[in-house]
Amino acid sequence: MAFNHYKNGDNWVENPLRKDDYVGIKVVKRMTECVSQAVLLVESETVPESFLDQIVDFNPTHILIVDAALLNKKAGSVEFSSPKILVDTYATSTHLLPLRIFCDYLETTTNAKIVLTLIQPKLTEFGEGLTVEVKNASIRVADHLTELLQ
Repeated sequence: MAFNHYKNGDNWVENPLRKDDYVGIKVVKRMTECVSQAVLLVESETVPESFLDQIVDFNPTHILIVDAALLNKKAGSVEFSSPKILVDTYATSTHLLPLRIFCDYLETTTNAKIVLTLIQPKLTEFGEGLTVEVKNASIRVADHLTELLQ
């Protein structure tokens, strides 16, 4: 998908105190200096609903959400998916508002195409810092997205 041809909104939802659950924030921090003004990067941590007005006002055509998710794959594995999978597959969440409700609201209010970028964590226990596998995945994802968005 050629994101650089569209006005984009990117949203990131993570918990900084649960090791690899912080991967989305690491991705956006790596991208911050490298993407155009046509891209909105939001560091929302565990409360993405706090940024709903900002995202809706930006009027994005695409929304990319990067999050840690239990994919039953090797740590650092990356999967792109539709929010529709959130119904049963990823019901457990560290977010205050379930991610599916957040996505449904944004889809309805913005008519944007929403894509999830899910990264398999190795550790989500309390603590700081990404594991090596997830840190490497965050760099690959950030660099790939930056290239697409330039």
